[in-house]
Amino acid sequence: MLCTPAAPVIETERLLLRGWRTEDFAPYAAMLADPDIARFITRRGLPCDEAQTWSEMAFLVGHWQMLGYGMFVVEERATGRFLGRIGPLAPVGWPGFEMAWGLAPDARGRGIATEAAAPAIDWSFRSFPLERIVSIIHPDNRPSQRVAERLGERRTAEQFTPFRDPCDIWEMDREEWLARR
Repeated sequence: MLCTPAAPVIETERLLLRGWRTEDFAPYAAMLADPDIARFITRRGLPCDEAQTWSEMAFLVGHWQMLGYGMFVVEERATGRFLGRIGPLAPVGWPGFEMAWGLAPDARGRGIATEAAAPAIDWSFRSFPLERIVSIIHPDNRPSQRVAERLGERRTAEQFTPFRDPCDIWEMDREEWLARR
């Protein structure tokens, strides 16, 4: 069974943040096949087929194995249902240590991204000598901008083009985060 041994388990009131498992593939593939989700989080901005989803999932597991951090699976505690992915990323060429999120359609609009991202940020600042964490957000992705605002991030003048379109870089620094907590 695939698992991500480097990933800790983080619990919130409603959620479990954990490493990836083989059984996450089917719900993750369904999530990345959704055009509204894919628009902002896939390399081409288009829905992924199963082979593309497999590559994406292997990238996320590999991030944990190679770097000791990566995106967590977000699971609903009460049901064990896969809700999405949230956590740090910093592949080669990235403008910084990013906190990223993406949720399945039925998990959106319920405060889950904020509830999951906050402890992932706490864990990241506790675990690594970071001065700042960034989020790379497409200018048209208003829901993600609202999550960033709720987390206390602010948009900078910086931009980065991770895939197709230039995106805004939002940031928070360690001192501000710790003062808010």
